[in-house]
Amino acid sequence: MLKVRIIPTLLWKDLGLVKGIGFHSWRRVGTVLPAIKVYNSRDVDELILVDITASLAMTTPDTDSIADFSQECFVPLTVGGGVTTVEQTTALLRAGADKISVNTAAYARPALVDDISQRFGSQCVVASIDVSQDADGTYHCKSHSGTRDTKRHPVEWARELANRGAGEILLTSIERDGTLQGYDLTLIASVAGAVDVPVIASGGAGSYQDMVDAVLQGGASAVAAASMFHFTEQTPAGARQALMNAAIPVRRSFKPTNEVPLAR
Repeated sequence: MLKVRIIPTLLWKDLGLVKGIGFHSWRRVGTVLPAIKVYNSRDVDELILVDITASLAMTTPDTDSIADFSQECFVPLTVGGGVTTVEQTTALLRAGADKISVNTAAYARPALVDDISQRFGSQCVVASIDVSQDADGTYHCKSHSGTRDTKRHPVEWARELANRGAGEILLTSIERDGTLQGYDLTLIASVAGAVDVPVIASGGAGSYQDMVDAVLQGGASAVAAASMFHFTEQTPAGARQALMNAAIPVRRSFKPTNEVPLAR
């Protein structure tokens, strides 16, 4: 098994960071640069930064801001939101992003994933899939920050994206987002079992045990969290230790573990 990564997610809206429940991100939780500096000190494996308004507003990625953020980020940085072309990908990578997350644009033009992968390598492409569940249990993918039903099923869509060259899948449960009630293990297991690329579990993490379950029961290769680190006393170091205690391979930390939680 590859070493499991712990990845805080930062949702960027206008001039600051936000968080909410079920993709209704209304609560301000600070600004980007201070959060990046805090997570640098916590020795996280990676960071994901997503502009959650770009696709809805049809704006292009803010490469100037990404250049500023990347100068202070000392871990691999995945950037998403509004990416629709290879040229934008090039600009973001030059600005300091390490990976590019593609979501909404891929539904309209799936070949975008092929183009980015062929140009920069599959390790550069993170295919983001936001999934909603109907009352009858049926899963379906949504685009435009969870506002539009694409009529695609997450398993077949994940397979197509992986076949087109996506290096990993960022899989988010919309209903679980921000609830702290745990990941959707059925969803994670169905997608992770269908593709040969790493799956990042996202949406619902509320405890260290949720992260352990996402790996051991869901088959996730990485665990992403936002509210858990913003609004509880739990920390990335604690998550790393919990995974180690469950005999899950993680990168060893060389920094002190007595970190202060991000929660205020």
